[in-house]
Amino acid sequence: MSHVLDDLVDLLSLESIEENLFRGRSQDLGFRQLYGGQVLGQSLSAASQTVEEARHVHSLHGYFLRPGDASMPVVYSVDRVRDGGSFSTRRVTAIQKGHAIFTCSASFQYDEGGFEHQVQMPDVVGPENLPTEVELASAMADRLPERIRDKVLCAKPIEIRPVTERDPFNPKAGEPIKYAWFRADGKLPDMPALHKYLLAYASDFGLLTTSLLPHGKSVWQKDMQIASLDHALWFHRDLRADDWLLYATDSPWAGNARGFNRGSIFNRAGQLVASSCQEGLIRHREDWA
Repeated sequence: MSHVLDDLVDLLSLESIEENLFRGRSQDLGFRQLYGGQVLGQSLSAASQTVEEARHVHSLHGYFLRPGDASMPVVYSVDRVRDGGSFSTRRVTAIQKGHAIFTCSASFQYDEGGFEHQVQMPDVVGPENLPTEVELASAMADRLPERIRDKVLCAKPIEIRPVTERDPFNPKAGEPIKYAWFRADGKLPDMPALHKYLLAYASDFGLLTTSLLPHGKSVWQKDMQIASLDHALWFHRDLRADDWLLYATDSPWAGNARGFNRGSIFNRAGQLVASSCQEGLIRHREDWA
């Protein structure tokens, strides 16, 4: 693994400080607040560590309650809500400075047979010859805010290659649909739960901004206030986070300063491995321009 991926795996591993109580480091990615994917991945890690290994996570539903502080660790309190014959339910609260910043419920299930169907994977160009997000950002480095330039251009543990490219500093209105390939930048151990933590972490990248596409707006514009409000994930099968995954996102609705977004995540074989939904604040603030 690369050193940045090794650091991310450590970030998601958590420290057990008491029964049902865990602590995780934080990372500063240059956003105005703690990156939501961090608390998603760490919350799933905390919940998973209280469930028997044979039960695999199949869904996670969470709410972002307060902005997190990237300079402080996060404490995760796990409530063992129920262990039934087939399913286990856990409630996780992420805490900083004595207040909940995020809360979620996660459900786990034994593997079993049943009916199967899925939607078809979109027909898009493969990742091999596409530039990475870091390469695209490097080409416009002089336009990046100086305070976050180093964080945007540094090595990343998750390699993202957009299929749908747009100029974030001069966005044009278009369809609320986009595609991107992503994978962990290095070989990961054969631990199915770890690959799902990493997927949860990566699932927050770019999802909310899909709802900005029809309006010709971008997260990089100073007059936009953008924040995740909630996030849901469904895991449909085991996956490899260190092999290419296609993130197909769309936004069927926006209104009342909120944008609703959906995501489908496919592996290279065309199998749907996970689905996501997120609603977020997309407030236009002319007084910030």
